Amino acid sequence: MERRGLLSRLAFLPLAAGAAAGAAAQEPKKPLKIMFKSAWGSDDPTKAAFAFLHGNALAEAGHTVQIFLLGEAVSLMRASVAHAVVPVGWPPLVEALSKVTANKIQIYACGACSRARGITEADLSQWGAKFGNPTIFVSLIEWADRVITE
Repeated sequence: MERRGLLSRLAFLPLAAGAAAGAAAQEPKKPLKIMFKSAWGSDDPTKAAFAFLHGNALAEAGHTVQIFLLGEAVSLMRASVAHAVVPVGWPPLVEALSKVTANKIQIYACGACSRARGITEADLSQWGAKFGNPTIFVSLIEWADRVITE
């Protein structure tokens, strides 16, 4: 008998979970502050594109996004590389970068990583990107961690 009572209570759980999900869906969404860090470069086009693709999806959903690139990822700021990188199942990276610019997503490229790879200010400016450093990286993490109180 106890087993039957337990089963009847368990059978109710999906209905209760559905009702709770419905109530949560009715609450207004609070915008998030998201900071992506990526070191993936042209050697893995799909992973290289994730920060930009996901950043665009979040920005289009009303969230604020910033991206920090380091290591091989700074090479993606070169137009020739952005045109050549084609992630599996997605258009060329240059299209995602164009949307990033349109969505006003700020990109930072590690200054030391950029200098080591010959990335110039002209490479960055076409995407509205800026050189970054460890202090900026820390400030972006702190920015994303702050609660939005609007």
